[in-house]
Amino acid sequence: MARSHLTLAALATSAVADLQVRGSGAHTAGGEGNYDAARLVTADGRELIVRIPTSQQAETEQSADLIALRALTPGIRSRLPFDAPTVVGQLPVDGTRAVVLDFVAGSHLDPTALGRDEVLSDSLGAAVAAIHSLPTAFIAEAGLPLLSTELIRADAHRIVSRAAETRLLPTAVRERWQAAVEDHSLWQFQPTVIHGSLAADRVLVIRQDGHGLVNGVIEWGSLRVGDPALDLHWIATLGATGEQALTAYAASCSRGPDRFVTLRARLYAELEIARWLLHGRDSHDETIVEDAVAMLDGLVDRVLGDVTDPLGTTTGPVLDVDEVEDMLDRTPIGSSSPGIAMQTDTYDRSELERALGRDPGGSDDDDTDDGETDDVRDHVETDADANATDQIDTSSFELWDSAASPKDRSHSDRSSSSE
Repeated sequence: MARSHLTLAALATSAVADLQVRGSGAHTAGGEGNYDAARLVTADGRELIVRIPTSQQAETEQSADLIALRALTPGIRSRLPFDAPTVVGQLPVDGTRAVVLDFVAGSHLDPTALGRDEVLSDSLGAAVAAIHSLPTAFIAEAGLPLLSTELIRADAHRIVSRAAETRLLPTAVRERWQAAVEDHSLWQFQPTVIHGSLAADRVLVIRQDGHGLVNGVIEWGSLRVGDPALDLHWIATLGATGEQALTAYAASCSRGPDRFVTLRARLYAELEIARWLLHGRDSHDETIVEDAVAMLDGLVDRVLGDVTDPLGTTTGPVLDVDEVEDMLDRTPIGSSSPGIAMQTDTYDRSELERALGRDPGGSDDDDTDDGETDDVRDHVETDADANATDQIDTSSFELWDSAASPKDRSHSDRSSSSE
């Protein structure tokens, strides 16, 4: 049975010394989640969250999150242009624990908003770049994972190999992925600090002057040194919608250029389908397997139909100076050829779209990529996050005497506050 917000508030007063709670309310997204959670307002106006995991998976995730949040020292946090939750206290409860955190205001990022709000896109790009610009030393000091490029590449290769062993990968997709993991140039990068599980539902946005701004990032349990492309894979799948955020990211990065970070990000996005397939196989769930196969079929349609969407870094033959001059001499100016004149000023991308059997007015990349990401997201169980709400409206809270004992306060409300 879910614990009421009054019960959780009472537990918070035991977890945090001298805590005086003036109001509490259920903190839930309205569905069955992996946490019982409540929002609190203290006597001095501070806003807090208290959460208790209700499953083993949630307890494991909470433990990892606690380690990461403790690693984010005040000095590290001062380098970030957004807030991250701070652990205020914790208390053993029924074989698990209640954790009290600072409340971080904001709503989950709507990815489609990036296409119509350049300020939000710039804010997101700068936020991700700030994470990747953090010094790696604090990761080692906290005992968190430090992955080399060799280990990162080997993990991608392992996923591709395991997926291929199922014999369910279309040939075009298998060859595409194998070529990517075997492309040495693609994996020449410097590992950085990464969030590790960054996605739209980990980013909290507030409105300011008519624009969205990144105000917080949550769920830090996968914090590590790794491939920065992993934090960008969900943005890379947005097509034109995510381009400004990626541009802002590149402009905000303090490290040297990573030419192929977007290509690796797209590879990681596609490998989410492979992971979903393997999850279905490992759990013997044919429904998941069939769903993954359907997504692979959609991916192969795009792979075979879009010659402009490679994952590899291989380019055409390099021309010497004489060959370049000869090519320029033979290039028509203002050609009126009805063909696809990609080497001239008259090149019209809509002609290429028609040649590939697409609607020139449509957005093929957006439709396909978003569909793949949504399919994966729709089928991966995620919790309603404890911080993903706007500022607390205390008018609906129950106010009570902070001098009353926890026992007196904990029995009165048994309504659900699961998250």
